[in-house]
Amino acid sequence: MATRTPDSTSRQARIAEMRRAERARERRNKIIAITASVAVVAGLVGFGTYVLLDQKQKEKDRVTAAETARNTPVKDEKSWEASKLGRNHVETPVSYEMKPPVGGDHHPRWMNCNGDVYKNPVPEVNAVHSLEHGAVWVTYSEQANKADVDKLAEKVAKTPYTLMSPVKDQAGAIMLSAWGKQVTVDGAADPRVDQFFTKYVQGPQTPEPGAACTMGLAGDK
Repeated sequence: MATRTPDSTSRQARIAEMRRAERARERRNKIIAITASVAVVAGLVGFGTYVLLDQKQKEKDRVTAAETARNTPVKDEKSWEASKLGRNHVETPVSYEMKPPVGGDHHPRWMNCNGDVYKNPVPEVNAVHSLEHGAVWVTYSEQANKADVDKLAEKVAKTPYTLMSPVKDQAGAIMLSAWGKQVTVDGAADPRVDQFFTKYVQGPQTPEPGAACTMGLAGDK
């Protein structure tokens, strides 16, 4: 049986110590990795919670703003009693008491109003049918600023149940009409634009909510 020398014993002890140190290092690295992972997960959860709460708050703010817009009268808005606006389908010319018209007898076919922007005037009798379906009709005269017209066209183009067209002989440069409702605005940045859209696109004034705004009459775009 071989006898261990002092050098051999010392070497074995050093190796054992190195192995213990390596195992301790591995344990520390594992603990660090786990701690870091927990921190990352906690951070992601925290960020996700923040984003979710932020989204909920924004949605709550949007709903509150929309509710406020619906319940606040539109400044200088004109209204006509809905019960006095005819709703017969006719295929003969109709003389309206206001321009653009906000209701009355109209053609059986509506103007397409799914965010449709028309370059030329559209038949009033068809546009009125669109209002009956809950659309908002944006009209402008030659006095309207081109930048405002372009900005409003962008808004209409991305808003279902709206349409836009020129009306040469209307009283105001830019006017917004819904069934029984109408207002003249100062420009595209006028806060009444957003309020009128929020209040009357498929709003409570709509005689036929949910009725189609496509598959109707298509004008020049």
